Amino acid sequence: HVQLVESGGGSVQVGESLRLSCAASGVTYSRYSMGWFRQAPGKEREAVAGVDFDGTRASTDSVKGRFTISRDVANNTLYLQMNNLKPEDSAMYYCAADSSPSGSWRLYWAQAREYNYWGQGTQVTVS
Repeated sequence: HVQLVESGGGSVQVGESLRLSCAASGVTYSRYSMGWFRQAPGKEREAVAGVDFDGTRASTDSVKGRFTISRDVANNTLYLQMNNLKPEDSAMYYCAADSSPSGSWRLYWAQAREYNYWGQGTQVTVS
């Protein structure tokens, strides 16, 4: 039974930082790929960053150099370190897990339909 629980969101000023956490029970990191997505009101859900089962990471262009995805395998926790936050980063942030990643992870990591487990989200507001 996979359960994903996000935390760490909040309201911050432009330029500040936040670290999101995703407590991932029932996930085996050696077999699952993981991702962070976000959705702002009136917009589609978009990929932010992902990490494959072998540790390969990817992120969307708008957050490169500012956001970093990492995982603590021992504690079954996924993180998203967000620095230099901008108003356009405001959104609900979701943790997601794919229990059957393919060898073409780099081609599909940003597609929400590839992930079969989702958390409830944590809100990030930047003003």
